[in-house]
Amino acid sequence: MSETHDETAALLPDQGQGRTSHDKEDRLTPEFVGAVVDRVEAGDIESARELVAPLHPADIADLFELAPSEARRPLASALAEMLDGDVLAEMNEWVRDDLIDALAPHQVAEIATQLDTDDAVAIIEELDADDQREVLRALAPDDRAAIEEALSYPEESAGRLMQRDLIAVPEHWTVGDVLDYLRRNEDLTTDFWEIFVVDPGHKPVGTCKLSWVLRTPRSIAIADVMQREQTLIPVDMDQEEVALRFQKYALISAAVVDQSGRLVGMITVDDVVHIIQEEAGEDILRLSGAGDGDINEPIALTVRSRLTWLVVNLGTAIIAASVVGLFQGEIAKFALLAVLMPIVSGMGGNAGTQTLAVVVRALATNQLTSSNTVRMILRELGIAAANGASLGVLIGGGTWLIYGNAGLALVIAMAMVINNLVAGLSGVMVPVGLDRSKIDPAVSSAVFVTMMTDVMGFFSFLGLASVMGLAG
Repeated sequence: MSETHDETAALLPDQGQGRTSHDKEDRLTPEFVGAVVDRVEAGDIESARELVAPLHPADIADLFELAPSEARRPLASALAEMLDGDVLAEMNEWVRDDLIDALAPHQVAEIATQLDTDDAVAIIEELDADDQREVLRALAPDDRAAIEEALSYPEESAGRLMQRDLIAVPEHWTVGDVLDYLRRNEDLTTDFWEIFVVDPGHKPVGTCKLSWVLRTPRSIAIADVMQREQTLIPVDMDQEEVALRFQKYALISAAVVDQSGRLVGMITVDDVVHIIQEEAGEDILRLSGAGDGDINEPIALTVRSRLTWLVVNLGTAIIAASVVGLFQGEIAKFALLAVLMPIVSGMGGNAGTQTLAVVVRALATNQLTSSNTVRMILRELGIAAANGASLGVLIGGGTWLIYGNAGLALVIAMAMVINNLVAGLSGVMVPVGLDRSKIDPAVSSAVFVTMMTDVMGFFSFLGLASVMGLAG
């Protein structure tokens, strides 16, 4: 027993020397995670709890994510008292869903009551329909009504993201009335940065920062202190557009209004930070066809999402190969064509990917709109022409020096310029066209751009070689 306690003490946070449960980059160490899992497996639950007790909720969430998948449910059973709403809110969604499946509906409902509405919705919306109904029945009437209302809004909308707990006061109050209201009502939310001012129809007419209220005499009307200009978020606005508004106007919080303009909730910057992180990572992964790209995602789902795009890529590769087949006679007569043609298509693909990444980001951040699309196309064509000419001179010169064939050097240089222009044009036109068609350009642009650069790379190089009689 003393040996176990000595080992436990060695792994507990050391207030004087720093936390031995964490490395220099503030991540849980493998030794610490292994020690907790080993104690749970050995049935030494009390010792495991002593190890975990000093951790922040975010670190407890990391513990579950870092633990082997087969150890997570026993770990959840051992640490049930610590597995509260704050921990689940920080947890990876795949790990969280796995643990939620192991909990009884009344346990999920108990956790949901500890969370802000948006975090509770994030947990409940992933449940099966039957489990959702059971959890909702176990909630208090007010909590159930708020969550059911949130679930009625589209996924990834402001209605799912917003919090219902906010401070709203009528515009005829004085600053003193507001202060008295905040002090006398213990049920009000304690986490807020500004006060929303509403008219008799509960429509927001302005906002007032807490600092203004604290520094203003009690007799002054709140309407004289508030800022009337504000950014209102429609309840059905997509969360990506919400994040862009927060970024554009440097918001800390914003009022959410329904179709009639009534105040129904608020969104705070901490929620938006998560959205920005998710959307940025999501677009990059979609460009590569890697699905969610989450290391905790079930293997079967990962295989399915990746294989889908690999099959599509296989189809585009067959199209490119068919172009090569049109010139198999020329290739048979002049084998150097087969050696050099992948260079043209490969460099075109790389150039197209560069342009595509810039354009998809510009579309996602609203930098690229219908008003500047033509200017963007001309800009990328200029860049493509400059890059193509530079690469053409390099590869043309290298080809002439190595093979001593001026005609072949000229063909590959011209093909390089042509394919770079195609890459620049398709890198803009494909994502813009998909975006105008209401299709996410991050999902399928790369496939089409790659196909176009491969096809045009082979066709321009082999076609020019045939026209100039290199295989004659």
